[in-house]
Amino acid sequence: MLHHISFGVRDLALSGAFYDAAMGALGFRRVYEDDDAIGYGLEDDKDLLCLKLRPEAEAPGAGFHMAFTAPTRAAVDAFHAAALRVGGSDNGAPGLRPDYGDHYYAAFLVDPDGHHIEAVINKSL
Repeated sequence: MLHHISFGVRDLALSGAFYDAAMGALGFRRVYEDDDAIGYGLEDDKDLLCLKLRPEAEAPGAGFHMAFTAPTRAAVDAFHAAALRVGGSDNGAPGLRPDYGDHYYAAFLVDPDGHHIEAVINKSL
């Protein structure tokens, strides 16, 4: 359904370090960058998530979060641990979320600009 999404960020270097860690743990990498933007995805110049430098940026309000598919539970764990080391805030440690399903394994973070993000795998081992 979605082609890509962009987040406005106030400090591109700080947000870039955070998303390098978080997205790298899920198998994504920088596929584009210039002085005002960093894109993440799988193929060069085809960003799925783009950070755009906007000094006035504000994260969406309550109720918004972006969930990224993880390939494994270990990737969810790595997403959480790596992003915490570079400025993320914990918003839910890695683990099963039985309210969402028997196999829903996720971790939740808040990025340096206040965007709420999640990594999830929803399948049995």
